[in-house]
Amino acid sequence: MKEPRRIRFSIVVPVFNEEGSTATLYVTLTQVMRALGEPYEIVFIDDGSTDRSPAILGDIQEADSCVRVVTLRRNFGQTPALKAGFDAAQGEVIIAMDGDLQHDPAEIPSFIEKLDEGFDIVSGWRSERKDTWLTRRLPSRIANWAMAKLSGVPLHDFGTTFKAYRREIIQNLPLYGELHRFIPALAAWSGARITEIPVTNPPRQHGKSKYGLSRTFRVFLDLLSTKFWLDYSTKPMHFFGFFGLLATGAGIMTGSLLLFQKAIARTVFTSNATLTFATIALLLAGVQIMCVGLTSEILSRTYYESQKKPIYVTRTTRSSDVHLEFRAEVTGRVEVEEDSGNHSENHANPSQLPAQSRRERPMLMVSAHQPTLVRKISRNGLA
Repeated sequence: MKEPRRIRFSIVVPVFNEEGSTATLYVTLTQVMRALGEPYEIVFIDDGSTDRSPAILGDIQEADSCVRVVTLRRNFGQTPALKAGFDAAQGEVIIAMDGDLQHDPAEIPSFIEKLDEGFDIVSGWRSERKDTWLTRRLPSRIANWAMAKLSGVPLHDFGTTFKAYRREIIQNLPLYGELHRFIPALAAWSGARITEIPVTNPPRQHGKSKYGLSRTFRVFLDLLSTKFWLDYSTKPMHFFGFFGLLATGAGIMTGSLLLFQKAIARTVFTSNATLTFATIALLLAGVQIMCVGLTSEILSRTYYESQKKPIYVTRTTRSSDVHLEFRAEVTGRVEVEEDSGNHSENHANPSQLPAQSRRERPMLMVSAHQPTLVRKISRNGLA
Protein backbone atom coordinates (compact mmCIF):
# COMPACT_ATOMS: atom_id res chain seq x y z
CA MET A 1 0.00 0.00 0.00
CA LYS A 2 1.41 3.37 -1.04
CA GLU A 3 2.01 5.72 1.87
CA PRO A 4 0.50 9.23 1.61
CA ARG A 5 2.91 11.98 0.59
CA ARG A 6 4.33 13.86 3.56
CA ILE A 7 3.61 17.57 3.24
CA ARG A 8 5.81 20.02 5.10
CA PHE A 9 4.08 23.32 4.29
CA SER A 10 0.46 24.25 3.58
CA ILE A 11 -0.33 27.72 2.26
CA VAL A 12 -3.95 28.65 2.99
CA VAL A 13 -5.38 31.49 0.86
CA PRO A 14 -9.03 32.63 1.14
CA VAL A 15 -10.27 34.13 -2.12
CA PHE A 16 -13.36 36.27 -2.65
CA ASN A 17 -13.72 38.05 -6.01
CA GLU A 18 -9.97 38.31 -6.64
CA GLU A 19 -9.86 37.45 -10.35
CA GLY A 20 -7.24 40.09 -11.03
CA SER A 21 -4.69 38.82 -8.51
CA THR A 22 -5.25 35.06 -8.20
CA ALA A 23 -3.05 33.94 -11.09
CA THR A 24 -0.21 36.32 -10.16
CA LEU A 25 -0.32 35.17 -6.54
CA TYR A 26 -0.19 31.50 -7.61
CA VAL A 27 2.88 32.04 -9.79
CA THR A 28 4.76 33.93 -7.07
CA LEU A 29 3.81 31.39 -4.40
CA THR A 30 4.95 28.50 -6.58
CA GLN A 31 8.33 30.10 -7.20
CA VAL A 32 8.91 30.71 -3.49
CA MET A 33 7.78 27.27 -2.34
CA ARG A 34 9.76 25.38 -4.97
CA ALA A 35 12.87 27.28 -3.90
CA LEU A 36 12.46 25.93 -0.36
CA GLY A 37 12.90 22.37 -1.61
CA GLU A 38 10.29 20.89 0.77
CA PRO A 39 6.97 19.18 -0.06
CA TYR A 40 4.19 21.75 -0.05
CA GLU A 41 0.60 22.40 -1.02
CA ILE A 42 -1.39 25.54 -1.78
CA VAL A 43 -4.99 25.45 -0.52
CA PHE A 44 -7.24 28.08 -2.12
CA ILE A 45 -10.65 28.61 -0.51
CA ASP A 46 -13.21 30.10 -2.85
CA ASP A 47 -15.49 31.95 -0.44
CA GLY A 48 -18.49 32.21 -2.75
CA SER A 49 -16.86 34.37 -5.43
CA THR A 50 -19.16 35.76 -8.13
CA ASP A 51 -16.48 36.81 -10.65
CA ARG A 52 -14.08 34.65 -12.67
CA SER A 53 -12.10 33.55 -9.61
CA PRO A 54 -13.65 30.02 -9.48
CA ALA A 55 -12.77 29.38 -13.14
CA ILE A 56 -9.20 30.63 -12.66
CA LEU A 57 -8.75 28.46 -9.56
CA GLY A 58 -10.10 25.45 -11.46
CA ASP A 59 -7.57 25.94 -14.28
CA ILE A 60 -4.73 26.28 -11.75
CA GLN A 61 -5.75 23.14 -9.89
CA GLU A 62 -5.91 21.08 -13.09
CA ALA A 63 -2.43 22.24 -14.11
CA ASP A 64 -0.69 21.76 -10.73
CA SER A 65 -1.13 18.77 -8.42
CA CYS A 66 0.24 20.81 -5.51
CA VAL A 67 -2.85 23.02 -5.59
CA ARG A 68 -6.12 22.18 -3.86
CA VAL A 69 -9.31 24.21 -4.13
CA VAL A 70 -12.05 24.24 -1.51
CA THR A 71 -15.25 25.85 -2.79
CA LEU A 72 -17.82 27.13 -0.29
CA ARG A 73 -21.48 27.25 -1.27
CA ARG A 74 -21.79 30.96 -0.50
CA ASN A 75 -19.82 33.84 0.97
CA PHE A 76 -19.39 32.86 4.62
CA GLY A 77 -16.71 35.40 5.55
CA GLN A 78 -12.99 35.33 6.25
CA THR A 79 -13.03 33.36 9.49
CA PRO A 80 -15.12 30.43 8.15
CA ALA A 81 -13.02 30.42 4.97
CA LEU A 82 -9.81 30.23 6.98
CA LYS A 83 -11.26 27.49 9.16
CA ALA A 84 -12.17 25.50 6.04
CA GLY A 85 -8.59 25.91 4.83
CA PHE A 86 -7.12 24.86 8.17
CA ASP A 87 -9.32 21.75 8.19
CA ALA A 88 -8.28 20.84 4.65
CA ALA A 89 -4.56 21.56 5.10
CA GLN A 90 -2.29 18.55 5.56
CA GLY A 91 1.05 20.26 6.17
CA GLU A 92 3.04 20.27 9.39
CA VAL A 93 3.29 24.06 9.09
CA ILE A 94 0.29 26.11 7.96
CA ILE A 95 0.80 29.60 6.56
CA ALA A 96 -2.25 31.80 6.01
CA MET A 97 -2.30 34.86 3.78
CA ASP A 98 -4.74 37.02 1.83
CA GLY A 99 -5.34 36.61 -1.88
CA ASP A 100 -5.21 40.30 -2.80
CA LEU A 101 -1.39 40.55 -3.25
CA GLN A 102 -1.05 42.73 -0.15
CA HIS A 103 1.05 39.95 1.40
CA ASP A 104 4.38 39.23 -0.27
CA PRO A 105 5.05 35.46 -0.66
CA ALA A 106 8.79 36.19 -0.69
CA GLU A 107 8.57 36.74 3.08
CA ILE A 108 7.41 33.19 3.79
CA PRO A 109 10.99 31.93 4.45
CA SER A 110 11.27 34.50 7.27
CA PHE A 111 8.21 33.00 8.95
CA ILE A 112 9.67 29.51 8.62
CA GLU A 113 12.98 30.61 10.15
CA LYS A 114 11.15 31.88 13.24
CA LEU A 115 9.20 28.64 13.55
CA ASP A 116 12.48 26.73 13.39
CA GLU A 117 13.68 28.77 16.37
CA GLY A 118 10.99 27.11 18.47
CA PHE A 119 7.97 29.39 18.16
CA ASP A 120 4.49 27.97 17.59
CA ILE A 121 2.95 31.03 15.91
CA VAL A 122 4.67 33.73 13.87
CA SER A 123 2.50 36.76 13.16
CA GLY A 124 3.13 39.40 10.51
CA TRP A 125 3.35 43.04 11.56
CA ARG A 126 2.46 45.65 8.96
CA SER A 127 4.75 48.26 10.46
CA GLU A 128 4.33 50.63 7.49
CA ARG A 129 0.76 50.37 6.28
CA LYS A 130 -0.32 51.94 3.00
CA ASP A 131 -4.00 52.37 3.93
CA THR A 132 -5.80 55.62 4.66
CA TRP A 133 -5.05 57.02 8.12
CA LEU A 134 -8.54 57.97 9.36
CA THR A 135 -10.66 55.03 8.21
CA ARG A 136 -8.13 52.18 8.40
CA ARG A 137 -4.92 52.89 10.29
CA LEU A 138 -6.30 54.82 13.29
CA PRO A 139 -9.13 52.34 14.09
CA SER A 140 -6.68 49.48 13.56
CA ARG A 141 -4.16 50.98 15.97
CA ILE A 142 -6.80 51.48 18.66
CA ALA A 143 -8.17 47.97 18.20
CA ASN A 144 -4.71 46.39 18.28
CA TRP A 145 -3.82 48.27 21.46
CA ALA A 146 -7.03 47.12 23.16
CA MET A 147 -6.56 43.53 22.03
CA ALA A 148 -2.97 43.44 23.27
CA LYS A 149 -3.96 44.81 26.69
CA LEU A 150 -6.99 42.57 27.22
CA SER A 151 -5.51 39.38 25.82
CA GLY A 152 -2.05 39.77 27.33
CA VAL A 153 -0.39 38.99 23.98
CA PRO A 154 1.93 41.90 23.08
CA LEU A 155 1.42 41.95 19.32
CA HIS A 156 1.30 45.11 17.23
CA ASP A 157 -0.94 43.72 14.49
CA PHE A 158 -3.70 41.24 15.25
CA GLY A 159 -5.67 41.98 12.10
CA THR A 160 -3.32 40.68 9.44
CA THR A 161 -4.03 37.23 8.02
CA PHE A 162 -0.34 36.70 7.23
CA LYS A 163 0.64 34.24 9.96
CA ALA A 164 2.41 30.89 10.27
CA TYR A 165 1.22 28.16 12.63
CA ARG A 166 2.29 24.76 13.72
CA ARG A 167 -0.42 22.30 12.78
CA GLU A 168 -1.03 21.04 16.32
CA ILE A 169 -1.68 24.60 17.52
CA ILE A 170 -4.21 25.69 14.92
CA GLN A 171 -6.00 22.39 14.32
CA ASN A 172 -8.36 22.37 17.30
CA LEU A 173 -8.91 26.08 17.90
CA PRO A 174 -12.61 27.10 17.95
CA LEU A 175 -13.19 29.78 15.31
CA TYR A 176 -16.54 31.52 15.02
CA GLY A 177 -17.78 34.89 13.83
CA GLU A 178 -14.67 36.93 13.03
CA LEU A 179 -12.32 35.37 15.57
CA HIS A 180 -9.47 34.84 13.10
CA ARG A 181 -7.95 38.07 14.46
CA PHE A 182 -7.81 36.54 17.93
CA ILE A 183 -6.07 33.29 17.00
CA PRO A 184 -2.86 34.36 18.83
CA ALA A 185 -4.88 35.16 21.97
CA LEU A 186 -6.77 31.86 21.79
CA ALA A 187 -3.53 29.96 21.23
CA ALA A 188 -1.75 31.80 24.03
CA TRP A 189 -4.32 30.36 26.45
CA SER A 190 -2.96 26.90 25.61
CA GLY A 191 0.64 27.99 26.12
CA ALA A 192 1.65 28.63 22.50
CA ARG A 193 4.92 30.50 21.99
CA ILE A 194 4.19 33.55 19.81
CA THR A 195 6.34 36.12 18.09
CA GLU A 196 5.95 38.58 15.24
CA ILE A 197 8.08 39.84 12.36
CA PRO A 198 7.71 43.02 10.29
CA VAL A 199 6.22 42.47 6.83
CA THR A 200 5.66 44.76 3.89
CA ASN A 201 2.21 45.99 2.99
CA PRO A 202 2.06 46.63 -0.77
CA PRO A 203 -0.93 48.66 -2.00
CA ARG A 204 -3.86 46.76 -3.46
CA GLN A 205 -3.44 46.33 -7.20
CA HIS A 206 -6.83 44.91 -8.17
CA GLY A 207 -10.38 45.13 -6.80
CA LYS A 208 -11.35 46.93 -3.64
CA SER A 209 -11.16 46.31 0.09
CA LYS A 210 -13.91 44.19 1.66
CA TYR A 211 -13.71 46.03 5.02
CA GLY A 212 -14.92 49.40 6.20
CA LEU A 213 -15.09 51.49 9.35
CA SER A 214 -18.03 49.44 10.66
CA ARG A 215 -15.64 46.54 11.20
CA THR A 216 -14.28 48.34 14.31
CA PHE A 217 -17.50 47.77 16.25
CA ARG A 218 -17.59 44.09 15.36
CA VAL A 219 -13.98 43.73 16.42
CA PHE A 220 -14.76 45.34 19.79
CA LEU A 221 -17.67 42.98 20.42
CA ASP A 222 -15.57 39.98 19.40
CA LEU A 223 -12.85 41.21 21.75
CA LEU A 224 -15.27 41.21 24.69
CA SER A 225 -16.49 37.70 23.93
CA THR A 226 -12.93 36.44 23.44
CA LYS A 227 -11.78 37.98 26.71
CA PHE A 228 -14.69 36.37 28.56
CA TRP A 229 -14.01 33.00 26.91
CA LEU A 230 -10.31 33.03 27.71
CA ASP A 231 -10.73 34.03 31.34
CA TYR A 232 -14.04 32.50 32.40
CA SER A 233 -15.00 29.67 30.03
CA THR A 234 -14.29 27.12 32.77
CA LYS A 235 -15.44 29.30 35.70
CA PRO A 236 -18.23 31.69 34.62
CA MET A 237 -19.55 31.87 38.17
CA HIS A 238 -16.42 33.82 39.15
CA PHE A 239 -17.45 36.56 36.72
CA PHE A 240 -21.19 36.70 37.36
CA GLY A 241 -20.80 35.96 41.06
CA PHE A 242 -18.73 39.09 41.60
CA PHE A 243 -21.40 41.38 40.16
CA GLY A 244 -24.17 39.39 41.85
CA LEU A 245 -22.56 39.74 45.25
CA LEU A 246 -21.85 43.42 44.56
CA ALA A 247 -25.52 44.13 43.75
CA THR A 248 -26.75 42.08 46.69
CA GLY A 249 -24.36 43.86 49.05
CA ALA A 250 -25.50 47.24 47.81
CA GLY A 251 -29.12 46.21 48.31
CA ILE A 252 -28.40 45.14 51.88
CA MET A 253 -26.71 48.50 52.56
CA THR A 254 -29.63 50.53 51.23
CA GLY A 255 -32.07 48.34 53.18
CA SER A 256 -30.01 48.81 56.35
CA LEU A 257 -30.01 52.57 55.83
CA LEU A 258 -33.78 52.55 55.38
CA LEU A 259 -34.22 50.53 58.57
CA PHE A 260 -31.81 52.79 60.47
CA GLN A 261 -33.53 56.07 59.57
CA LYS A 262 -37.03 54.72 60.24
CA ALA A 263 -36.48 52.71 63.42
CA ILE A 264 -33.43 54.23 65.12
CA ALA A 265 -32.50 57.73 63.94
CA ARG A 266 -36.07 58.70 63.07
CA THR A 267 -34.54 61.21 60.68
CA VAL A 268 -34.96 61.18 56.92
CA PHE A 269 -31.56 61.23 55.19
CA THR A 270 -32.93 59.99 51.89
CA SER A 271 -36.46 59.50 50.62
CA ASN A 272 -37.96 56.30 51.96
CA ALA A 273 -39.48 55.54 48.59
CA THR A 274 -36.09 55.90 46.90
CA LEU A 275 -34.38 53.61 49.40
CA THR A 276 -37.18 51.07 49.19
CA PHE A 277 -37.06 50.98 45.41
CA ALA A 278 -33.24 50.80 45.36
CA THR A 279 -33.21 47.95 47.91
CA ILE A 280 -35.73 45.86 46.00
CA ALA A 281 -34.08 46.52 42.62
CA LEU A 282 -30.56 45.74 43.84
CA LEU A 283 -31.57 42.57 45.67
CA LEU A 284 -33.52 41.30 42.67
CA ALA A 285 -30.63 42.17 40.33
CA GLY A 286 -28.18 40.38 42.59
CA VAL A 287 -30.30 37.25 42.68
CA GLN A 288 -30.82 37.29 38.91
CA ILE A 289 -27.10 37.75 38.19
CA MET A 290 -26.26 34.88 40.53
CA CYS A 291 -28.81 32.71 38.71
CA VAL A 292 -27.22 33.62 35.39
CA GLY A 293 -23.87 32.60 36.85
CA LEU A 294 -25.22 29.25 38.02
CA THR A 295 -26.80 28.64 34.61
CA SER A 296 -23.54 29.52 32.87
CA GLU A 297 -21.68 27.17 35.20
CA ILE A 298 -24.00 24.31 34.26
CA LEU A 299 -23.64 25.11 30.54
CA SER A 300 -19.87 25.27 30.85
CA ARG A 301 -19.64 21.89 32.55
CA THR A 302 -22.05 20.39 30.05
CA TYR A 303 -19.95 21.76 27.17
CA TYR A 304 -16.69 20.32 28.47
CA GLU A 305 -18.00 17.04 29.83
CA SER A 306 -20.37 16.13 26.99
CA GLN A 307 -17.67 16.62 24.37
CA LYS A 308 -14.92 15.31 26.67
CA LYS A 309 -12.94 18.49 26.18
CA PRO A 310 -9.99 18.85 28.55
CA ILE A 311 -9.58 22.06 30.52
CA TYR A 312 -5.82 21.88 30.05
CA VAL A 313 -3.40 21.52 27.13
CA THR A 314 -0.27 19.36 27.22
CA ARG A 315 2.87 20.08 25.21
CA THR A 316 4.52 16.63 25.53
CA THR A 317 4.07 13.48 27.57
CA ARG A 318 7.08 11.47 28.62
CA SER A 319 6.76 7.82 29.53
CA SER A 320 9.32 5.75 31.42
CA ASP A 321 8.60 2.79 29.14
CA VAL A 322 10.35 4.54 26.26
CA HIS A 323 13.65 4.49 28.12
CA LEU A 324 13.61 0.90 29.38
CA GLU A 325 16.31 -0.18 26.96
CA PHE A 326 18.53 2.76 27.93
CA ARG A 327 18.05 2.17 31.65
CA ALA A 328 18.78 -1.54 31.28
CA GLU A 329 22.00 -0.77 29.42
CA VAL A 330 23.12 1.79 32.03
CA THR A 331 22.21 -0.49 34.93
CA GLY A 332 24.05 -3.42 33.37
CA ARG A 333 27.20 -1.39 32.82
CA VAL A 334 27.11 0.01 36.37
CA GLU A 335 26.59 -3.44 37.91
CA VAL A 336 29.54 -4.78 35.93
CA GLU A 337 31.76 -1.93 37.13
CA GLU A 338 30.44 -2.29 40.69
CA ASP A 339 31.05 -6.05 40.79
CA SER A 340 34.54 -5.55 39.37
CA GLY A 341 35.33 -2.94 42.01
CA ASN A 342 33.92 -5.02 44.86
CA HIS A 343 35.88 -8.06 43.71
CA SER A 344 39.09 -6.03 43.66
CA GLU A 345 38.47 -4.58 47.11
CA ASN A 346 37.52 -7.95 48.62
CA HIS A 347 40.65 -9.51 47.19
CA ALA A 348 42.84 -6.73 48.55
CA ASN A 349 41.62 -6.54 52.16
CA PRO A 350 38.51 -8.55 52.92
CA SER A 351 38.79 -8.09 56.69
CA GLN A 352 38.28 -4.30 56.52
CA LEU A 353 34.96 -4.39 54.62
CA PRO A 354 31.92 -3.72 56.85
CA ALA A 355 28.98 -6.06 56.63
CA GLN A 356 26.15 -4.57 54.51
CA SER A 357 22.59 -5.73 54.76
CA ARG A 358 20.31 -6.06 51.74
CA ARG A 359 18.33 -2.99 52.83
CA GLU A 360 21.47 -0.80 52.82
CA ARG A 361 22.53 -1.83 49.32
CA PRO A 362 23.18 1.29 47.20
CA MET A 363 20.36 2.35 44.86
CA LEU A 364 21.10 3.60 41.34
CA MET A 365 19.72 6.97 40.19
CA VAL A 366 20.16 8.29 36.64
CA SER A 367 19.82 12.01 36.04
CA ALA A 368 17.37 12.85 33.21
CA HIS A 369 19.37 15.91 32.24
CA GLN A 370 22.74 14.09 32.33
CA PRO A 371 22.10 10.55 31.10
CA THR A 372 25.77 9.56 31.44
CA LEU A 373 25.95 10.60 35.10
CA VAL A 374 25.22 7.74 37.51
CA ARG A 375 25.24 8.28 41.25
CA LYS A 376 24.96 5.77 44.11
CA ILE A 377 22.87 6.92 47.04
CA SER A 378 22.44 4.91 50.19
CA ARG A 379 18.85 4.04 50.99
CA ASN A 380 19.43 5.17 54.57
CA GLY A 381 20.28 8.61 53.19
CA LEU A 382 16.82 8.90 51.66
CA ALA A 383 15.04 8.84 55.01
